[in-house]
Amino acid sequence: MSLKPISPKPIRKAVFPVAGLGTRFLPATKVVPKELLPVVDRPLIQYAVDEAREAGIEQLILVTGRGKTGIVEHFDIAYELEHTMSERGKDLSLLEATRATPGDVIAVRQQVPLGLGHAIWCARAIVGDEPFAIFLPDELMVAKPGGTGCMKQMVETYEQVGGNLISVLEVPMEQVSSYGVIDPGAARGNLTEVKGLVEKPPQAEAPSNKIVSGRYILQPEVMRVLETQGKGAGGEIQLTDAMAKMIGQQPFHAVTFDGFRYDCGSKIGFVEATLAIALRRPDMGEQVRAIAARLLT
Repeated sequence: MSLKPISPKPIRKAVFPVAGLGTRFLPATKVVPKELLPVVDRPLIQYAVDEAREAGIEQLILVTGRGKTGIVEHFDIAYELEHTMSERGKDLSLLEATRATPGDVIAVRQQVPLGLGHAIWCARAIVGDEPFAIFLPDELMVAKPGGTGCMKQMVETYEQVGGNLISVLEVPMEQVSSYGVIDPGAARGNLTEVKGLVEKPPQAEAPSNKIVSGRYILQPEVMRVLETQGKGAGGEIQLTDAMAKMIGQQPFHAVTFDGFRYDCGSKIGFVEATLAIALRRPDMGEQVRAIAARLLT
């Protein structure tokens, strides 16, 4: 394990790359951003933002694209809506998580879709010289009952080891070619040293079955690596390639998330997430379970 640095800087900022076109969900995403599609009654982006706030993150940086202004508006105050609800005696607490204090949400534009690494680089001026978190909202990470969210678990670990952290999950080997995969070193509990990173390796060449699962804490030096990062897998500027160059230069670890992960970048994963969360809801769980049982008979 790498040595703990002296007093690592706190994680105050988080980047949310939300500029994607959402083509897998067409025609639903022709006008509505994928990140605003509801999982039960909260849009996908709200789950990620709530997770960030639980972890103590103060500033949310949305890397958007054309047609994605609705994501920014979701965190604005809807005066007409709130005024009407108030007059009618409706409960405004439902909107509390969607209201952002001025300056807490900042949007930057990724003008050309050049990959995840490029999207993160677009936030460089706001990140500045601070360590920061990254959330991929497609990856819906849900805490176990009574547990804490993925980023909170990561921040607590970061306070112990510093450096760079990524969340990982174990998947069957036949699935590794769809993800970034770590080359693991020494392990202690849910913490694993990262010796290398490979983006979407063939199954036979994968160094492990531990995949990168959409949550990161990175040092600001990654922005300087991305500045000159060439295209990688899929002809895009890959964040994985930039992180791989930092291994050996700074402490780099993986945290295995103790919770549930749903791949909402796919239709099946989105349906699974909706069903799983609905089943856990005390206000609808029994009814949803009865509906599912009826449909399966």
